[in-house]
Amino acid sequence: MILSHLTPQQAERHAEFRAFADRVLVPQADRCDREQAVSREVVADLAGQGYLGAPVPKEFGGLGMDWVEYGLLTEELGRGCQSIRNLVAVEDMVAHSIHKWGTEEQKRRWLPGIISGRTLAAFALTEPDTGSDAAAVETTATADGADVVLRGTKKWISFAQIADLFLVFATFDGRHTAFLVERDTPGLSVEPIEGLLGLRGSMLGRITFDDCRIPAANLVGRPGIGLTFVASSALDLGRYSTAWGSVGLAQTCLEAATEYAGRRVQYGTEIRNHQLVQQLLADMLTDTITGRLLCYHAGVSKERGETASVNHTLLAKYRTSTIAVKAAADAVQIHGAQGIGAEASVQRHYRDAKVMEIIEGTTQIQQSMLGRFAVQAARL
Repeated sequence: MILSHLTPQQAERHAEFRAFADRVLVPQADRCDREQAVSREVVADLAGQGYLGAPVPKEFGGLGMDWVEYGLLTEELGRGCQSIRNLVAVEDMVAHSIHKWGTEEQKRRWLPGIISGRTLAAFALTEPDTGSDAAAVETTATADGADVVLRGTKKWISFAQIADLFLVFATFDGRHTAFLVERDTPGLSVEPIEGLLGLRGSMLGRITFDDCRIPAANLVGRPGIGLTFVASSALDLGRYSTAWGSVGLAQTCLEAATEYAGRRVQYGTEIRNHQLVQQLLADMLTDTITGRLLCYHAGVSKERGETASVNHTLLAKYRTSTIAVKAAADAVQIHGAQGIGAEASVQRHYRDAKVMEIIEGTTQIQQSMLGRFAVQAARL
């Protein structure tokens, strides 16, 4: 559904993104969920379209895509397959971090590979005992001559199973710091995590750093800015992608529900003519449009560089993730018994939707942050 206030170029690109999702992502989404993996072929397809690292400026190999256009892209990726949208988000979080905080050498070395799809990256922040409280990371980095030695464990890391490069966060002399670590570094090991509720194709893993020695030149930014700058700006991008992706999920639920309601006959008429079904469809439509407008507002705010853009993204992610859960639940309800079978895409959407309320900051954490923002905004 095109927003009426998009520019002609944005509307054209949105149509392009939708066509790509229908052609490439939708046909393999169920298989991605069932096999718990994303294929290298789809990575090549994404790279071929320029959809990896799209916000990175053209001088470094990206498309220099503006934030509204990027949001439209992630909506359609999310409509097609949430696991693949998640892959693009993770690649972009790492590419964004290298571009914004990395040295010129790091940019030249890593950005071309990530954007071309030759190098898959993973964002390694979360630990077994550290989720939303990112300041409590226990992984340590110790200087040893021209090297740094990493010790610790990361968990729930998307695409850790296949990543070639990890952006790792650790305490370095007591200061939160970010490092780039290659997969073949001695002392680094990855254990797959399978059987997830949703986003099953995200190929999560547990990473162990056992005296993992890397060059000190792999430090991103400077010591002490790993959390407040590197991770924070990357997570803002991740929340933005999750918000738009949640809209895409709600949209595909709406489309599936209306299609089914138009052909399912009960009591002598299509169920779309039943008032209670109409109520569910009306709420799904209204909520989806509301979420899309919140995302558009966040995108414009980011594009303008507004100070409040981080909070506008929080607002969008908070509300759209809850919208996605309700839309998916109602889509299953409309499908009835047909909606809970393994062959039904809406049951996958239902599982994926719940994950959207957890990743990139839980609903409750965001409520707390937005509560403080509400107090500040009321005083303006």
